[in-house]
Amino acid sequence: MKDVSNALGAHLAQDVTTLATCWKVTRRDGVILGFTDHDMDLVFDGVSYQAETGFTPSAIQNSADLRVDNLDMEGMLSSGSLTEAEIRAGVYDFAAIDVFVVNYRDISQGALQLRRGWLGEVAMGQKAFVAEVRGLTQRLSQSVGELYSPSCRATLGDGRCKINLALHTVSGTVSAVSSALMFSDSSRIEASGLFSFGKVTFSSGANVGISMEIKDYALNGAVGGVFSLVLPLPYGLQVGDGFQVSKGCDKTLGVCAGRFANVANFRGEPLVPGLDRMLETAGTRSDW
Repeated sequence: MKDVSNALGAHLAQDVTTLATCWKVTRRDGVILGFTDHDMDLVFDGVSYQAETGFTPSAIQNSADLRVDNLDMEGMLSSGSLTEAEIRAGVYDFAAIDVFVVNYRDISQGALQLRRGWLGEVAMGQKAFVAEVRGLTQRLSQSVGELYSPSCRATLGDGRCKINLALHTVSGTVSAVSSALMFSDSSRIEASGLFSFGKVTFSSGANVGISMEIKDYALNGAVGGVFSLVLPLPYGLQVGDGFQVSKGCDKTLGVCAGRFANVANFRGEPLVPGLDRMLETAGTRSDW
């Protein structure tokens, strides 16, 4: 049972209705955006809902048990306030979502709340996006606890790892741009692999404040250090852009010990036998 005003309830009971669906997006930085599938902009509760960005929501599925409710939103990047660069920059990650309907001919009747949750995965296409909306029950489906693994389960620099990343971070400047995924810094002299699986954060240029994981780092005598990124940056790189880069960790015991001297905080079990070893029988084991 959903709460609605008497006026809106009476309107919903009619054979013909004048309803518009509204989406209120509240980003983690406090910016609030509104969108509607109506053909004109609407103002509700002090928020302007733009009609210029068309979107197609999937059917909203609600259940009385604790199963995760499903809802996807597909739309075109036609609004000046909703751009591909911002989506790729992650400004909409985990943004709060409110979905409701109003009578666009009489906004004073109030709203019927359809869904409240958070943005999950956002997939990008050719000038279009598909965003997964996760309901309140999504958090109840998250795993509690950990599994044994040969690799470390901590994130480099977090409270369990306890490494001070500031001591393993250096500054640099982009000296050449090969593609949206690759650039080089001619001043780098560190050995290949040192920054692989690390993170680069730009301190100037169009991508200032944006961080990206490093897929691979290689030292090339002719051009210096070459960085390959996991994903393309939302804005174009330029020669002279400044950045800070931290050493990477592949979460193995060898790198933890040799690069960071942090074995005491290693959060893995490298000596636990693997599945193949546990399934060996007396006739197949070589040490019997």
